[in-house]
Amino acid sequence: MKALRFLDAMLLREFVSTMFLAMRYFFAPKPTINYPFEKGPVSPRFRGEHALRRYPNGEERCIACKLCEAICPAQAITIEAGPRQNDGTRRTVRYDIDMVKCIYCGFCQEACPVDAIVEGPNFEFATETREELYFSKERLLANGDRWERELAANIALDAPYR
Repeated sequence: MKALRFLDAMLLREFVSTMFLAMRYFFAPKPTINYPFEKGPVSPRFRGEHALRRYPNGEERCIACKLCEAICPAQAITIEAGPRQNDGTRRTVRYDIDMVKCIYCGFCQEACPVDAIVEGPNFEFATETREELYFSKERLLANGDRWERELAANIALDAPYR
């Protein structure tokens, strides 16, 4: 009988402490966000949609070394090189990325000696057809132009760890 009362007291104490815990979380601010209208913070190391960067004078950074094409484990990058018209150095004639194949590993970004190819901050690039996920050089350069300020800031924040 005495053991039964002790057991009831223990259960009652557990029940009360559990209810206080539940009520504390019930009235606390919710940790979820209203996604399409609110966006959470994105890390500077986030690997999203690819972009090709330019130098401040408007010239493409890519020197057609093809290291990104060689290191890509999914073989999603295709590059063709040709001479530049003004000084004869190499440049890319064709730079295609098949985003259907891409596994967002970031090896292309790490292999690039001039930070030409980067993975940008955009994670919202859903499409209706597969053809829209084949990125040409023009699309990659447009992405780079659109996000250059964010890309440069992210690279600067990540520089001490590279």
